[in-house]
Amino acid sequence: MFERRMDWQIKQVTTNKKQFLSLLLLADEQESMIDRYLDRGDLFVMYVDEESWIAVAVVTNEEEGVYELKNLAVDPAYQRKGIGRQMVDFLCRHYQQTGHTMLVGTGDSRQTVSFYQSCGFTYSHTLPGFFTENYDHPIIEDGKVLTDMIYFRKRLS
Repeated sequence: MFERRMDWQIKQVTTNKKQFLSLLLLADEQESMIDRYLDRGDLFVMYVDEESWIAVAVVTNEEEGVYELKNLAVDPAYQRKGIGRQMVDFLCRHYQQTGHTMLVGTGDSRQTVSFYQSCGFTYSHTLPGFFTENYDHPIIEDGKVLTDMIYFRKRLS
């Protein structure tokens, strides 16, 4: 899988996924949590050139036709430039061929929730206590300690 735009390209990476850990940790700050899904997930990397990656995403197949965006991270130098939205759009088009739903779980931070809503996701459900039960330290986003994971869904067809 490969897509090219004017100044970047997206490739699926199947080997040596941990080389992208520095970017993955921007979206999920505990390596042991990333280890839970990285090997079983599809890793996509957005490159400016072969040596400069600017965004990553990991998508897992959760059940027949249902995929979950587990990690989406953009290098801070490229944030707020539409890169994350371009990656989400690419992933939704890619998985539309084999699936009907994309899920994403996130913390209850205004910025992240509004981002996914602007990408066409709608509220699905909440996993109470997810962050406090699964992370070895408090997860803080936008000055707020995260407790519950909020799930959003998007129809792919």
